[in-house]
Amino acid sequence: MTDVKAGAQVAKPDKPADQPGGVDPELIGRLVAQAREQGMELTGEGGLLAELTKRVLESALEGELTDHLGYDRHDAAGDGSGNSRNGKRAKTVITDVGPVTIEVPRDRDASFEPKIVRKRQRRLSGVDEMVLSLSAKGLTHGEISAHLAEVYGAQVSKQTISTITDKVIDGMTEWQNRPLDAVYPVIFLDAVHVKIRDGQVVNRPIYVALAVTGEGTRDILGLWAGDGAEGAKFWLHVLTELRNRGVGDVCMVVCDGLAGLGDAVTATWPRTIVQTCIVHLLRGSFRYASRADWAAIAKALKPVYTAPTEEAAMERFMEFTEAWGAKYPAIVRLWENAWAEFVPFLNFDVEIRKVVCSTNAIESVNARIRRAVKARGHFPNEQAALKCVYLAIMALDPTGKARKRWITRWKAALNAFDITFDGRLSAARN
Repeated sequence: MTDVKAGAQVAKPDKPADQPGGVDPELIGRLVAQAREQGMELTGEGGLLAELTKRVLESALEGELTDHLGYDRHDAAGDGSGNSRNGKRAKTVITDVGPVTIEVPRDRDASFEPKIVRKRQRRLSGVDEMVLSLSAKGLTHGEISAHLAEVYGAQVSKQTISTITDKVIDGMTEWQNRPLDAVYPVIFLDAVHVKIRDGQVVNRPIYVALAVTGEGTRDILGLWAGDGAEGAKFWLHVLTELRNRGVGDVCMVVCDGLAGLGDAVTATWPRTIVQTCIVHLLRGSFRYASRADWAAIAKALKPVYTAPTEEAAMERFMEFTEAWGAKYPAIVRLWENAWAEFVPFLNFDVEIRKVVCSTNAIESVNARIRRAVKARGHFPNEQAALKCVYLAIMALDPTGKARKRWITRWKAALNAFDITFDGRLSAARN
């Protein structure tokens, strides 16, 4: 019923003064009472809502045809006009309240093109929106089809559902190429791995770039599919794309030690600092250690990444090396290799440390994406995987509450960023 748009000549009752929605509650009460007297269900096939949807759509279509012909039914003005009404044809459309069979009016010269229910249209837009919403939540095409059949009595094939979700590809392309802000305080880069059938099923990374804006809101800048062997050339392509879309400066890029990223960042934004995610460093350390030693290793490493200065961090790291280096030399080597990208945040105020010492900001996004892709098993191709991730991203914050939390969380950090980075953020806003 949400598809009945302005312009259709539908007879409307006078709007009561105290009813801003224009719906007469007495009329609704009479309709419900009449339906109950006749034993009619309110919902389901043949129910009151389906019958009302049918009548409203048919009335709107009649109004469209009157506009098209230029005269009302039985009006003498139509004599000799060259076109006239020519009966009706039955058509079943899937609506929010289930399948509804309507009578679509026709004209004699077949020039009538209805807008409410277009020719060859079998679903009203609310159904498409429902399919996209369910897909974004991780339901497979088969599960969506079964849900629509069970709840709404609507038979929608898996192929039709795939066709509906394919409509977002144009929107995804436009989103991926939209203009961006001139400067961001932080960009987080991380990857979600998905299974893609490319001859054989393989794990492929989908990289997500999440930025914090100068106002403290979250902005996902784009998605890129990799093959697991990305180096400086790949990252230079990604960062050049961001620069070409308007990003002239980034204060910090936080990531999980991605190979070749540091060189690509320097080539794209020479003043940008690359910061390794501390949480990923800890997780990497645990991979080399026995589970029984995890708690002790975490305790021994904490003084390193909470040190007040780089010099103090090095002293604590040498103590860790003396205690654990003989047993776990791979952990020592891991931290030594990441040291140049680990230490930058030690030079910043505590407000900045809190928000950049990990990629937790993007981990919450990745968790939503993982839920969406987990049920799929694997994807037939790269585009199908990107489409699923895009739908999950578009459904991240339907109420806007997360936006408010981000602004509150980042307020102090943004002030510290502006001071630490010599007003680069405020300069871009002015």
